[in-house]
Amino acid sequence: MTDKQILETYANERNKCTVYTRVMGYHRPVETFNVGKQGEFAERIHFEEQQCCELKVKSA
Repeated sequence: MTDKQILETYANERNKCTVYTRVMGYHRPVETFNVGKQGEFAERIHFEEQQCCELKVKSA
């Protein structure tokens, strides 16, 4: 099935999802942002930071 066919098949079962993001120490829904801030949010790049090295502790 293509993405379009899947969306059409399950259209009546779908719910609107509210996305929240942290702004100035508290969480706000993205849909309340102005157009410019919504655009900035859409351009964000998500990444996972990899551990660079193991810490070696010397015992005394």
